[in-house]
Amino acid sequence: MNQLEQLKQYTTVVADTGDFQTMKAFAPRDATTNPSLILKAVQKDAYRPLLEAAVREHRERPAAEIIDRLLVAFGLEILSIIPGRVSTETDARLSFDTAATIARGRALIALYEAAGIVRERVLIKIASTWEGIRAAEVLEREGIRCNMTLLFSLPQAAACADAGAQLISPFVGRIYDWYKKSTGQEYAGADDPGVQSVRRIYAYYKHFGYRTEVMGASFRNPSQILELAGCDLLTISPELLQQLAAADGTVERKLKPDAASAGLEKLQLDEPAFRLALNEDAMATEKLAEGIRLFCADAVKLEQMIEALRRQ
Repeated sequence: MNQLEQLKQYTTVVADTGDFQTMKAFAPRDATTNPSLILKAVQKDAYRPLLEAAVREHRERPAAEIIDRLLVAFGLEILSIIPGRVSTETDARLSFDTAATIARGRALIALYEAAGIVRERVLIKIASTWEGIRAAEVLEREGIRCNMTLLFSLPQAAACADAGAQLISPFVGRIYDWYKKSTGQEYAGADDPGVQSVRRIYAYYKHFGYRTEVMGASFRNPSQILELAGCDLLTISPELLQQLAAADGTVERKLKPDAASAGLEKLQLDEPAFRLALNEDAMATEKLAEGIRLFCADAVKLEQMIEALRRQ
């Protein structure tokens, strides 16, 4: 049994890609997308027709709405392949606007439901800012499940769980990137700061009985994935899925719900406490801001592609 098959015994494997044709080979239960992955996909000949169709059918609509329809078009294709859920991201430019994020989440769900997809099969991805967490709190009460992304710290994770978010996506690789650059050191195995962050969050959730699912994300190598075997879910790029599928070797379960977690204190986080705690964590502050900027830039690039098609 290869390492991917062994991993699936302990953890729900999720495909992290907009390339739905590639994901078929790995039989993931769920799939995640983001603006960067969709931008990458529509630059391929195989997926450009989805972009062209979205522009052609909604030419008079604002570019932001065409992007939403494009995201849903990808989501529908993905849902025809996988048995579980797809994550579809709200516009990163709304990361500090609670009301607009709520409206966008409702609009995305309405598009899925109009296409015959029940809302339980969709996770709305929202940046783990204070404003995004408050939006998720409202959406979750309406039965719209949320995937809290761009998450780099325990205070973010705690606030998401307190808000009742369905799922969080702590970013292992980007945490690793920051520490590698900051210290000049290489990290591997259990010493990886990204791995340690997810383990800490997982222990916190299980210790205090939160129902919010933990989905490790943003991996740089198979070692990071294997060190988190047993996490609720792991979302993995096709390249790393392929490496795991091609590897033998034993996969051990590293995370267990009943593992000892003595000494954990529950965080009490109103808005000032949340903002201070996040500000105290230089890595989380910098990576959150950088992640939002990058997703915003890719949304702008998608809009530019739409405008170019509109002029043809």
